[in-house]
Amino acid sequence: MTDDTTAALTLDCIGLYCPEPLFQTRESIDSIEVGEVLEVFADDPAAEEDLTRFAKRAGHEVVGVEHDGDQLRILLRRQK
Repeated sequence: MTDDTTAALTLDCIGLYCPEPLFQTRESIDSIEVGEVLEVFADDPAAEEDLTRFAKRAGHEVVGVEHDGDQLRILLRRQK
């Protein structure tokens, strides 16, 4: 993942479990402008699959995914 990607909004979903990270991500990505990046932190084991699948279905770009132990950081760029 590139370090030069600046998030317009950071969403902390640590401690939340399915489907809450997905719901909050969907709501948050709608609140940023097209082309901006949403940064999501989550520790739900299903979050990576759920959020990347959501992004692809909704037409958004998965900029990157990082794992730090059992914590996930995912960057999503709003496309439409």
